[in-house]
Amino acid sequence: MEGDSVTLNTDVTEIPEGNSIMWKFGAKNFLIAEISREKRIFFTYDNVPDGRFRDRLKLDKWTGSLTITNITTEHAGVYKQEINGPMWSSKTFSVSVYGEQRSFVLPCSDKLLHIFDFIV
Repeated sequence: MEGDSVTLNTDVTEIPEGNSIMWKFGAKNFLIAEISREKRIFFTYDNVPDGRFRDRLKLDKWTGSLTITNITTEHAGVYKQEINGPMWSSKTFSVSVYGEQRSFVLPCSDKLLHIFDFIV
């Protein structure tokens, strides 16, 4: 639901020695986060071309899990996690985001009212 936070988990309790984790988004695989404790790299990249992740990404420094806060429908899509190094693995997440439900009352020509519910 819009406004919630979603966490994409790496399923590790600690990033293994010699490994790094990269998070990518969308069909163009934009790099949005990267962590390597060994190399002391700990970055989230807010500069995806349209700025949709600005101030919304949180990276767990122990597990490498990625949290997207205050999510909106523009954050829906495919996320890819790559663990590079001796314990190489790759995982894909498909994130769907639904807007809040709103009701509208519209007058009809026969003076009856119809209520329409839809998700925005």
